[in-house]
Amino acid sequence: MRVWFGVAGEVIISQEPYVCVPNNSSVSPQKRCDGCFTTINNNVLSRCSRCQLAFYCGTACQRSEWKLHRLECEVLSSLHKYKRKSLTPSIRLMLRLYLRRKLQNDKIIPSTAMDNYNLVEALVAHMSDITEEQLVLYAQMANLVNSILEWPGINIKEIAENFSKFACNAHTICDSELRPVGTGLYPVISIINHSCLPNSVLVFEGSSALVRAVQHIPSGTEVLISYIETAESTMTRQKALKEQYLFTCTCPRCSKVGQYDDIQESAILEGYKCKSEKCGGFLLRTTDGKGFQCQGCGLIRDKEEIKRITTEIKLLSEDASKPSATCNYQEAISIYKRIEKLQTELFHPLSINLMHTREKILKSLMELEHWTEALAYCKLTIPFYQRVYPAVHPLPGLQYYTCGKLEWYLGDTEEAVKSLTKAVDILRITHGTNTPFMKDLLMKLEEARTEASYKFSSKE
Repeated sequence: MRVWFGVAGEVIISQEPYVCVPNNSSVSPQKRCDGCFTTINNNVLSRCSRCQLAFYCGTACQRSEWKLHRLECEVLSSLHKYKRKSLTPSIRLMLRLYLRRKLQNDKIIPSTAMDNYNLVEALVAHMSDITEEQLVLYAQMANLVNSILEWPGINIKEIAENFSKFACNAHTICDSELRPVGTGLYPVISIINHSCLPNSVLVFEGSSALVRAVQHIPSGTEVLISYIETAESTMTRQKALKEQYLFTCTCPRCSKVGQYDDIQESAILEGYKCKSEKCGGFLLRTTDGKGFQCQGCGLIRDKEEIKRITTEIKLLSEDASKPSATCNYQEAISIYKRIEKLQTELFHPLSINLMHTREKILKSLMELEHWTEALAYCKLTIPFYQRVYPAVHPLPGLQYYTCGKLEWYLGDTEEAVKSLTKAVDILRITHGTNTPFMKDLLMKLEEARTEASYKFSSKE
């Protein structure tokens, strides 16, 4: 897809989903509205009285979904209990795909240039590229969908092919803070190509998908978004793209694979640190394979020492997953801090592994409302975000936002203004300014500035 002209923050294209489902399952502690994907704090969503599987925040969303859910409800309400347990979001998404196609064929729901099943048919399925194991899985899922719909003459092979299309074309719908809330199929958005150095970003407002320019895009330039997390080494990114999307990226960033700069970046992100505290060098494997040598000072770390620490980290990580799953945040923090200590000995200060551990500690501290320590950990992650992401990217913007909120709550208004300003400078480009989240952020910044100004004048 190419544009005539694009400026930073401009919406290049937006699309409603052909079909979408919230991340509601039988074990989900908090349900989301089938229409707008929101949750209601301290209130209970209305559950469909017949099928008991759809939820709505109010009559407006229920009415907007009714034509599709009326058919869906007939199918779901007749399911046996064992089939209901198999009704994952992916299965429900496929059911909705066929039900919506039927409604459009019967002229109950209108078809448009941006909203018709032909766009779904045109998507690439990569059936010849997927593994036999995946083929078997898609066939099993297709048979389940067939047994639920019970339509005569339905093409099971086509259903299996559509599951393959979902795997490489469906998008995870996220809220303004990039928390996953659902899955949707956006056939026009799906034709936008990937780059590890994208000029645009995909964001969501409710279930609507918007592609915004994050930089000036000259006339005739291809619009590019990232399909994956880009804060990874080239080899890791290439592996993720090949496994999930079945192609090899040849963007400017990936074309540097094997070059010195790329080797250095990979060693910093995923490799080990020098044993000398005075040296900030990165390590590469020695020619004899018995250790890793610092490219700065020449010191060698023994392979067995690294293996020992790595094993300890792995065992602790397994232990940490248990309290995290049961929301025992204090125990989780205790284990993750032990992991952090070992990772600090083993990895480069800008290591992805170390950053992920600190993010987990930060999340648990926020849950426990340990604000002072949470702020300290939030600040520890900022240098990593600054290094691995471009100047305009949602994740650094959201991290500055978290930092600013904590600083303001803890009374450091001056620093809060700085952090919230940085957040706004980034997020007004990636998110726009009309969403409830951005309006709240802009209001917070204005209030923090007013408070800072009052404190300054009081001192005088």
